[in-house]
Amino acid sequence: MGRRIIAITAAVLLAIVGVVAVVLYANGADQRAVASAQPRTVFVSAQAVPAGTTLNDSIAAGLIVETTLPAKSVPAGSLTVVTEENKNLLALSEIAPGEYIQSARFGTTPQVSQAIRVPIGQIAVSLTLSDPARVGTFVAPGSHIVLYDTVAGATAKGGAAPVQAGTHVLFEDVLVIAIGSTALAPAQPTGQATAAQQGGTLVTLALTPEQAPRLVHALQSGSLYAGLRGSDVKIDTALVVTEANVFK
Repeated sequence: MGRRIIAITAAVLLAIVGVVAVVLYANGADQRAVASAQPRTVFVSAQAVPAGTTLNDSIAAGLIVETTLPAKSVPAGSLTVVTEENKNLLALSEIAPGEYIQSARFGTTPQVSQAIRVPIGQIAVSLTLSDPARVGTFVAPGSHIVLYDTVAGATAKGGAAPVQAGTHVLFEDVLVIAIGSTALAPAQPTGQATAAQQGGTLVTLALTPEQAPRLVHALQSGSLYAGLRGSDVKIDTALVVTEANVFK
């Protein structure tokens, strides 16, 4: 009898612990869902912002306005607050209307006459993307993007695995350092072809030495498309979308 009572008591305790664990997990999931949906302040350019304009003056003149987005939809690197530390920073280059403002667009000195600023240890590589393939005007210098590559199937040589036809994730997170001739630290124009002449817009990325030749190869062999990253996004780099699974 004593053993039966102990066994029943243990079972009841285990059931209670299980219920408490489920409730705590559910509450945590609810809190995470609410947090990701909470609106966050971001800033967008309502009009063109000339290079050298302070952040404070841009807002006071209505060139830059506040808006809100769900927290998980805020582009990585976005300006979300104006403080005493950043309000007097200057636009490093002209900001086009309709851009989500990146914090990196403002600094201490517009460097209009200097060469493009490439992050230490990285390589600047440019590619031309159509407006849809670069998310319209919303990708700007300072944006973080994911780059997709659509390729036809190919038989590999030397015993390597064949390339599967479909759309692959080429890079899950790369920094845009220039759009056309507008950069975080833009160079003087040197007869560069216009976007219309090129059939798209020139997008310059900061890549690691390992990524750079991969992009060069992809430019020769596939079709590239960019997506603007949100602040809270997880990308399955192993995912390959083909005709067989596009509707799944």
